[in-house]
Amino acid sequence: MPAISRGHYHEARFKIAPGDYRTIYDENGKPVRYATKKLAQAACLEAEIEYRLLGTVGSVAVARSVSPPAAPAVSAAPSMSVVPYTMPSIPDPGDQRFEEYAEGWLDDQDLADSTVCNYESYIQCHLLPTFGPMPLKDITRKAVAEWEKALRAAGYARDSITSYRAVLHVILEDAVEAGKIPVNTARRRRNRGRRAGRRSNRATEKVITDALGALLIAERAALLSGRDDEFVAVILKFYTGMRLGELVGLEARYVTDHRVRVEWQLTEIAGKLVKCEPKNGSRRDIHLPDPLWRLLVGFMERTPRPPCDCHQLSYVFRGQAKRRSRRSASGVTQRMLADRAEVTLSTVSLVLRGCANVSDLTRQRVLRAVAELGYTKPSAGAGAGHWRRSGFYAWLYTPAVSGWYPPRGKNSPARPVPVSAKDFPGVPVRGRNASGRADACWMPIANGMTPHGNRHSHRTLMEELGTPQKLINARIGHEDSSVQSRYTHVTKTMVDKLMDDLTRVWTDALDRRLAMSHRSPVAVLNGLLLERAERLRQDDLATAA
Repeated sequence: MPAISRGHYHEARFKIAPGDYRTIYDENGKPVRYATKKLAQAACLEAEIEYRLLGTVGSVAVARSVSPPAAPAVSAAPSMSVVPYTMPSIPDPGDQRFEEYAEGWLDDQDLADSTVCNYESYIQCHLLPTFGPMPLKDITRKAVAEWEKALRAAGYARDSITSYRAVLHVILEDAVEAGKIPVNTARRRRNRGRRAGRRSNRATEKVITDALGALLIAERAALLSGRDDEFVAVILKFYTGMRLGELVGLEARYVTDHRVRVEWQLTEIAGKLVKCEPKNGSRRDIHLPDPLWRLLVGFMERTPRPPCDCHQLSYVFRGQAKRRSRRSASGVTQRMLADRAEVTLSTVSLVLRGCANVSDLTRQRVLRAVAELGYTKPSAGAGAGHWRRSGFYAWLYTPAVSGWYPPRGKNSPARPVPVSAKDFPGVPVRGRNASGRADACWMPIANGMTPHGNRHSHRTLMEELGTPQKLINARIGHEDSSVQSRYTHVTKTMVDKLMDDLTRVWTDALDRRLAMSHRSPVAVLNGLLLERAERLRQDDLATAA
C-alpha cells in the first residue's frame, strides 16, 4: 500500500492486481492530498478492501476481473442494491487566500513597532492589491515577475521594490514551512536567465561626504531653519554616526563628561513619535572630541529646553516652529472675512498687516467684517517638540545637500534655493518673487545624500583613520560575533587616539572653511571661525617671534 510523497502532502495508490496500482481521486478528478503518510496508507487499505468487496472506490467505478458467481438452483437470493461509498475530500491548504494568511502572519510576528508598521504599509499598499484575493497556490513565479514589472513601470524606486518583494518572500517562506504551498515562488533564483550577473541587482550605494562637506551642509541647514539646532545636530551626526531617531531622542541628561549616551530613540510610527530602545538594542556610549564637546555644551547652555508635551522630557534638540495659522482663536479664518467683505483673500491679508495700498472703502469693509465675526489676529506658532522625519528630510536636509527644494505635488516642481550673495554661503531668500529678488542659488554639496549617509560617512572616516574594528563597531552600534571580536576589547588608548584624530579632522575642516570666508551668517559657526582665525594669528606671531 504505497503512499507517494509530493513534498508537503502524500497521494494514495492501492493495488488492484499484481503490478497494477490505482490512484485515489476526488469528485473533481484530482488526486486526493493527505497531510501525512499514515493517512495515505490508511486510505490505501480502505480503498483496497472496498475494491475487493464492491468493485468501486469512492465515486470512481473500477471494473472487476472476476465474473460473478452463478445463482443457486433452489432459490434465488434476494437482490440488494449497493450504494457506493464516497470518501470525504480533504481541503487543500493552498486554497487559503493570501490576504487571510497575511493578516494572521503579521499578527504572529515579534518585531519592533517601526518594522511592523512598515510591513503593514507594504502589505496593504503594495501586496494586497495584486495578491490579496489570490489563493496561495495560485501565486506563481510569473505572477510575481509581472507584479514586479508593473511596479517598475509605475516609477517605484528599485530599493523600494526590493523591500516590497522581501516582505512577500518572507510571507511565502513561512507559508511553505506551514505546509500551505510546496515552494516559495517569490524566492529569487540567482543569475537565472541573466547575462549581466549579480552586480545588476546591487542596491544603490549610499552618498557620503567628508568633514568639510558636513560642515557646509550643517551651515546651510542652520540658514534654512534660522537657528543653531540644525548646525549642531548635523555636526554631531557626522562625528558620532548616530541614527536620526537616536539624535532626535537624545535627552539632555545623557550628555555627560565628553560623551553622549544612546539609551533611547524616538521612532515615528503612524504619525506619532514613540520612545523605544535603539535598533537591535544597541545602547552605547559615544566619546566626543574636545572641540565637539565644547560646541555641544555651549549650545545647551544658551538654548532653553523645556519638556516636550508628548513625553514630558527635556531633549537636546527641538523641532521646527509650527507654521503660523490663518485661523484665529475663535475659529474665524481670513477666508471667512474675505467672503463676508466680498474681497479677495490677499486684500484681507493686506488690511490685517496694515499695508497702505488699499482703498479706505475696502479697508472699512474688511474691518467691519472683522468686528462682526469676532476675528482676532493669531499669535506666532509655538515651537514643535521634535523634528518630523518628512519635514526634516524635505525642507532642511535635502535643500542643504542638493541646493534644491523638493517638488510639492504635480503643479509645483523642484526648484533651486534662491539666495542673496551678500554673505557667504548665501542667505535663503523667501517670500513673493523670491527667485527674482535673489542673486544666486546654491550648488550641490553631496546630491542624493540622506541623513543616514552621515552614519556611513562616519564609519568610512574611521576606516581611513585606521581605527580598530572593535572600536568602530562599538561606536556605530554594530555587533560582530566572530571569535576574533570576542578576544578583542576597546581600550582607553584606542579611544584617546580616535579623539585626537577626530580633533585633527575637525580643525582641518574649519581651516578649509575659513579659507572660503572669515565670517558666516550662522552665529555659532561665526564664533568658531573668529576663534580659529585669532588662534592662527597668535600662532603666526609666535612663529615670527
